[in-house]
Amino acid sequence: MNRSRSSLVHQATYAFRHPHKIAPHLRRLARDTWFRLRTRDHVSYYRAVMKSDTARDPEGAVGSHTHKRWLALGRMQFDYLVEHGLKPDCRMLEIGCGNLRAGRLFIDYLHTGNYYGIDISPDILMAAQDTLVTHGLRDKLPHLTPVRDLRFAFLPDRHFDVIHAHSVFSHSPLEVIDECFAHVGRVMKPGAWFDFTFDRTEGKEHHVLREDFYYRTETLVALAARHGLNAVFMEDWERLPHKQSKIRITRAAPA
Repeated sequence: MNRSRSSLVHQATYAFRHPHKIAPHLRRLARDTWFRLRTRDHVSYYRAVMKSDTARDPEGAVGSHTHKRWLALGRMQFDYLVEHGLKPDCRMLEIGCGNLRAGRLFIDYLHTGNYYGIDISPDILMAAQDTLVTHGLRDKLPHLTPVRDLRFAFLPDRHFDVIHAHSVFSHSPLEVIDECFAHVGRVMKPGAWFDFTFDRTEGKEHHVLREDFYYRTETLVALAARHGLNAVFMEDWERLPHKQSKIRITRAAPA
């Protein structure tokens, strides 16, 4: 948790221990340098990353290197939210829904029309449509929408009971997270909660190739507070077999 993966020492040590990963890393470095030169901001850059990754493998694009792992990570997210109170009549917004790794389970569980999935990548949303067909979920009428930002301007006030973002802020600079926090409270019902995962560090905050961002818990808790949101680190999530940590956001009670 304390190591900076962007440091030359860490990268040299990692390369020595995993020589088979050197060539893939260099290809990723070259690709990402090209994308940064051709895009105007982080959202445009990461949309290009997702287009490239989705063309190779939609499940790999959302961080699952095997279909078995794709299924397991989706199930883990679903089971956790159900254990924490997600009910079929809840209206749910999934930020960064990807190709519905967990979304397919949420859609099947929730009442018809109660699932809203957004993503900055039109390409991964095309793959999400394929998932709906494969799993026979068309009749559940999920809302799948590409977005330019995390302002939620097209969504109504106080509409959602549960908001979920898995492995989104782990790929986001702080200004993107700040934008989300500035606007998410408006679309949350009274008593709603917003769970998100992040890559946690207890040392220096850093990023790797502008794709993977590592934050201290207190940084995100303080950022939420500036927007009138309460943030709690979810200790029980830490016991699950996943490398990221989780924070839950609720709206602060009116003064």
